Amino acid sequence: MTRFGDRFDDDDYPAYTMGRAAEMIGTTPAFLRALGDAELITPLRSAGGHRRYSRYQLRIAARARELVDQGTPIEAACRIIILEDQLEEALRINERLRSEQKSKS
Repeated sequence: MTRFGDRFDDDDYPAYTMGRAAEMIGTTPAFLRALGDAELITPLRSAGGHRRYSRYQLRIAARARELVDQGTPIEAACRIIILEDQLEEALRINERLRSEQKSKS
């Protein structure tokens, strides 16, 4: 049974409205919509159809904002973030495989 409070510990729980999310990362709702249009993040929708963002999505959006603030076009910023994420995942897999290989030796 999931307790209500457990949701707030979940990085993927869509706890933040668009306005609050934009305020938290110091940007505009239009910027968040642009990230959605670029398919970097896909916010969940409330029953009323409003966008809701998770903490994980806000971290991604904050990274995109950082890159854009440095002069990177938004499309390029989104691609950079996707590649960073893929690299991080590949490194995790590599480390897991190395650990498994060591334990077999």
